[in-house]
Amino acid sequence: MRFIKQSPLNVYGLTQANENPPTIQAESTSRWSSFGYKTEVLQRLCRQQCQLCCYSEVRADKLGLEYHIEHIENKSQNPTRTFDESNLAASVFSSDCLKKLQKEDIFGGHTLAKQTSVDITRFVSCYQNDCEHYFAFLSDGRIVPKKNLDPNKKDKAEYTINLLNLNCHFLINLRKQHWDDLDELYEEHLEKNWDLEQLCHLELVSCDNQNGLSPFYSLTKQFFGKVADKVIQQQIN
Repeated sequence: MRFIKQSPLNVYGLTQANENPPTIQAESTSRWSSFGYKTEVLQRLCRQQCQLCCYSEVRADKLGLEYHIEHIENKSQNPTRTFDESNLAASVFSSDCLKKLQKEDIFGGHTLAKQTSVDITRFVSCYQNDCEHYFAFLSDGRIVPKKNLDPNKKDKAEYTINLLNLNCHFLINLRKQHWDDLDELYEEHLEKNWDLEQLCHLELVSCDNQNGLSPFYSLTKQFFGKVADKVIQQQIN
């Protein structure tokens, strides 16, 4: 899970709605349903996230899956955060896209578990600045808790993975293909003595907020290891 650094969305309608937030679930549902600034909010969230889904890091726009506005803390559980922009993110699947999928392939904010109830004290959010330290990626496409986590953090990682169905076959297959593609490019660069830092840069930090990042940023960062750390540091400096 990639940490998303938030900045003001500057959507007047959202700010205005949040000045008098709903206090009960029925009011939250009604007001969100009629909220007329969703398209603008979603566009700005996607730019902020470099077009990556806040949970899975897929490029929904490249897969024809579209995005929806996700409430990190469910509005049914905390209606007062319905229009709180610090509680909003762009997650994969519009409502129309859900109709095309098998239930077992639904992941992210539209899973039944996430929509039903979330223990926010156990949930790892993309807005936690240490969220990437909870997870690791395997070459077979699975996401797992990172090694050497203390029991509390391991529980949070497992809870979040299961709640969001991040090991559904759809995601596992996509991540495995991405890993295999990286591995093939890496071996070719070693064999031909090409610049690994340049390869890493192209895969990891070539983001202009319009075209966005390549999918599975965190997996790519883990794959390149110290090379990725160096490239990112150079980008910061």
